[in-house]
Amino acid sequence: MDHMTIETESYDLQLQDAVEEVRKAQARRVLVQLPDGLKPYADRIQSAIEREVPGTSVVFWADSCFGACDAPIHVRHLGFDLLLAFGHAPWRS
Repeated sequence: MDHMTIETESYDLQLQDAVEEVRKAQARRVLVQLPDGLKPYADRIQSAIEREVPGTSVVFWADSCFGACDAPIHVRHLGFDLLLAFGHAPWRS
């Protein structure tokens, strides 16, 4: 298994894309939002991002998540540089 791959039953988490977004944003504090089905993979997602982008701190949004329309929009006011929202389809702002 590649160190950037997390095998799930039916999801491609595209961690390399997530890492590139963190680098592009030069983010040091990253908030990650996961749907309930991916929360068991949180530790592996955190480890992969923090390993690939040293100096980055990954924190997970613990509130409920009902899709892209339910993203915590005031990320910068919470002290985060970037929000990574994992879901079932690509979405970029």
